[in-house]
Amino acid sequence: MSDIKRKWDLLSEEKRKTIIDEIVTFFNQERGETIGVIAAEDILDFFLQNAAQDIYNKGVEDAKKLLKKRFDDLEMDLDLLLDK
Repeated sequence: MSDIKRKWDLLSEEKRKTIIDEIVTFFNQERGETIGVIAAEDILDFFLQNAAQDIYNKGVEDAKKLLKKRFDDLEMDLDLLLDK
């Protein structure tokens, strides 16, 4: 495997190896095709390069929505404590 770290590749070496093994297994079991490690690395790199940023951004957006709701709830709770 390559020691070059690309900005879109955020996987640890252990996780990367596990996924590559799973890709090889998937092609063998589901498609009846035998692919090697290099082909599996290329497939993984393709998806990381083309989808990782969108998946990351979706996670950030989901976290922002959750935090906004929590802050809104906190603001309501604090407003209830005000002596009016």
